[in-house]
Amino acid sequence: MTNYSLNIIKMLLAAVIISTSSVWVKIAQVAPSVSGFYRMFIGGLVLLFFCGVKRLDLWRNWRYFGWLFLAAIFFALDLFFWHRSIFYIGPGLATVLGNFQVFFMALAGYLFFKEQIGMAFIIGLGITISGLFLLVGINWSALSSQYQTGVIYALLTAVVYTGFMLSLRHVQSSRNSLSAMANLGIMSITCAFIMLVVLNFEGLNIAIPSTQSLLSLLILGIVCQVLGWLLITQSMPNLPASIVGMVLLLQPALSMLWDVLFFARPTGLIDIIGLIMVLAGVYLATLRKAGKN
Repeated sequence: MTNYSLNIIKMLLAAVIISTSSVWVKIAQVAPSVSGFYRMFIGGLVLLFFCGVKRLDLWRNWRYFGWLFLAAIFFALDLFFWHRSIFYIGPGLATVLGNFQVFFMALAGYLFFKEQIGMAFIIGLGITISGLFLLVGINWSALSSQYQTGVIYALLTAVVYTGFMLSLRHVQSSRNSLSAMANLGIMSITCAFIMLVVLNFEGLNIAIPSTQSLLSLLILGIVCQVLGWLLITQSMPNLPASIVGMVLLLQPALSMLWDVLFFARPTGLIDIIGLIMVLAGVYLATLRKAGKN
């Protein structure tokens, strides 16, 4: 098997693994902030354990940690909005809308890093907005206030996830950066403590009510947060951006499939067309970087 084929398989496996994270959040049967805490706490402990085994550095200076702390704040907000949107609108749509971060990342690149926005991106944005209208916009006024809130939370997820990606990008591109595993481990543990503060303000405790909850949270923290992201970080640098963009689109598509299969989400022809348009538009948007690889 060639290295290229191996990296494709790793990326495909990562997309499948991460696509299930919203399912585990839903069946964990705990409050959204509780599942967010355990996801980051368990994942962070595992990552830092492997950092210790490999004897990787875990500290640079307070300024460096400040950027990781900022990334942790953004990721805590990401979990806050996304885990709630899962309960309001279902795992599938919450994940699809969360992937709008592609457009917010491009906007940030244009505004702050003077990156060019090509025609493919503009066309992709138009197709995606049209698909979003088919998914949630046609009967917007007829939707419940909770469903509308879920849609807004999912889009806010995309915004704050962009902040997380930009913060982490700054850290990893610094001249004296720690390893990707160390950065992710430190950020995860820091995010877990932020979520603990949120839990305190919400008046919630971190008790795990059942074996099902425990297993779901372990899978969320170890399999999704650690294994899924490690596979992505290992394979992404070795593949063209267009291939990465296409493969990672399996994540929201599969999340929608799991929602239909496991939670009986009502899905008609218009929903399917809207989903295809959203995914096609996001893919077109990622093509703007393909020529640089």
